[in-house]
Amino acid sequence: MIAMRGALLLLCLIVSACAPVTPRLGSPAAEWRPSPNFEPRRANYVILHHTSNNTLEAALSTLTSPASKVSSHYLVGRDGRVLQLVDESQRAWHAGVSWWGGQTDMNSASIGIELDNNGFEPFPPVQIDALLALLTDIQTRHQIPRANFLGHADVAPGRKADPSIHFPWAQLAAAGFGLWCAPPYPETPADFDALPGLAALGYDPSRPEAASAAFKLHFAPEDSNPELTPEDRERLYCLLLQRQS
Repeated sequence: MIAMRGALLLLCLIVSACAPVTPRLGSPAAEWRPSPNFEPRRANYVILHHTSNNTLEAALSTLTSPASKVSSHYLVGRDGRVLQLVDESQRAWHAGVSWWGGQTDMNSASIGIELDNNGFEPFPPVQIDALLALLTDIQTRHQIPRANFLGHADVAPGRKADPSIHFPWAQLAAAGFGLWCAPPYPETPADFDALPGLAALGYDPSRPEAASAAFKLHFAPEDSNPELTPEDRERLYCLLLQRQS
């Protein structure tokens, strides 16, 4: 009887060893560093963050700690190293309380990418190059619309300010990730109302001042005045036309 049980155990081990391993959904170029903080979901957005840490190791420790209750799908180092922390098919905990285009749970609809950056420094070219390669891979697999590449500040205005004024949104838009408009702008109708325009772009209309500031952070980071100017109004109208097209 003991010998039979041993044979059955050995057979089970052999069968389990031969069983196919379920592949993770993610970038093959990223190192797999699993975080326990996730839930199932489907992605249609990408939300970009900066870590607010001075080192990759400190950020990784936070994003993989069960006690922190925060995570992201990817962490991109200053040196261009890409780590994957959560399977793309799962719901990472990176956006928190959020709102975009009427959706109030962006964690359930997005892929979160943390950039190793303390929020007060430029993003190195090698890091942005790695990010662009990662975004290309994600967009190819998920067919995420161009307009759906956003910053944390966009979906959490007034609460978050990442990925900071130093982030090169224009460079990303030139590569097909996110919207961007530069002068000369198309003629703006005289009756164009900027606040409904912000809501049409996706910003939370219940917090107009925060929405305006988040818009400026993303599309006019060189202007520290959070209030919309006539040029911002023209820029917003241009972005809405671009989004429609």
